[in-house]
Amino acid sequence: MTAQIIDGKAVSVKCLDKVAAAVAERTEQGLRAPALAVVLVGDDPASAVYVRNKKNACEKVGFRSLAFEKPASFSEAELLALIDELNADHSVDGILVQLPLPPHIDSQKVIERILPDKDVDGFHPYNIGRLAVKMPLMRPCTPKGVMTLLKEYGIDVKGKNVTIVGQSNIVGRPQALEMLMARGTITVCHTATRDLVEEVGRADIVVAAVGRPNCIRGEWIKPGAVVIDVGINRLDNGKLCGDVEFDAAKERAAYITPVPGGVGPMTIASLLENTLEAAKLHDKE
Repeated sequence: MTAQIIDGKAVSVKCLDKVAAAVAERTEQGLRAPALAVVLVGDDPASAVYVRNKKNACEKVGFRSLAFEKPASFSEAELLALIDELNADHSVDGILVQLPLPPHIDSQKVIERILPDKDVDGFHPYNIGRLAVKMPLMRPCTPKGVMTLLKEYGIDVKGKNVTIVGQSNIVGRPQALEMLMARGTITVCHTATRDLVEEVGRADIVVAAVGRPNCIRGEWIKPGAVVIDVGINRLDNGKLCGDVEFDAAKERAAYITPVPGGVGPMTIASLLENTLEAAKLHDKE
């Protein structure tokens, strides 16, 4: 068996085309284009690349993009004040503060300062809570992107054993809620999990979101399983790889996401979908 590759790049293009069409329709109706404000504090090179990619994606779909690039010395109080200004600006639909933030800034305090209906990352406790009670508003982008990929490839989660490796607030926990809402039977693994090999081996769907290169061995994968690799790690030779041992896993899985080109592009697509939904909410105000 050789797995079918889940092409996140191709699916993301389809998603962005739909968003662009919706933006064109809005402007034809006399409604304003959605606006996304992206805040970058510090000079982390990877964060700068992510922000640039988000800005380019905004331009492609016809969004208005606002960039706020601040030095690492920017204080927590100054950042919170900037968020307050953006919250009060009715022309701004989404606010994204690029993580990680410098150590002197409390990331959770920043996340909670953003209004839930402008929290297009989907990190605010209000939005996580709504997802938990099956009433999603702004869905966390990466887990939402994973669900879009599964739907696009006709992979039904209902009744499947789903193992999620990683319990972060950004991916692991909200991914479990997404899978639960889709009626999967969920196991979440973490550093206290006693037998990771066994938990991965019995899964119909594996979602790896640890952030350690090749930590999920290919031989652990159940034959015919679906493997979703959220991890993106840069090796010493400069190449990118995921959390799953790709070459070995693809010989056992039915479907697998590559790194790069799998889940990554879907995160940005989901972000823009959320921003469009936020604009629709604000139309009613």
